[in-house]
Amino acid sequence: MKIASIFAIGWIGFCGIASFASAEDAHTMIAPNDIKWAPAPKVLPAGAEAAVLFGDPTKEGLFALRLKVPSGYAVAPHTHPANEVVTVISGTTNLGMGETADRSATKALPAGSFFALPPGTAHFVYFDEETVIQITTNGPWGLKYVNPADDPQKSQ
Repeated sequence: MKIASIFAIGWIGFCGIASFASAEDAHTMIAPNDIKWAPAPKVLPAGAEAAVLFGDPTKEGLFALRLKVPSGYAVAPHTHPANEVVTVISGTTNLGMGETADRSATKALPAGSFFALPPGTAHFVYFDEETVIQITTNGPWGLKYVNPADDPQKSQ
């Protein structure tokens, strides 16, 4: 519950910028040029941008979120409270499994790749080039670092 609360606080500023599509809407259509990017939630390392395409990550229910990360970006080993369904839209995601960020044990997933992780699965990612991924899952979205010292919110 604490992680969800921390995450919700991080989204407050973001919610004022993004317009969330209601999960009850008949349909949602967004062309790539219409995506509104804003700074990603503070639970992620600085430098990423996020855009909510559908739903509301701070509430219960289905949502779709895109993350745009710069070259050199990395997220330390972490878990999520719900199934995480990810599509690589552009660039390459280097995905590693486990509680230790061993870059030699990652799999490079280029644009068009897909992966799905069950709740509580420890994993980490890094990016050698600007990359956009799309996350589809059920909210409220959360991220719990294996090592709490890796949480960017702890250093603020």
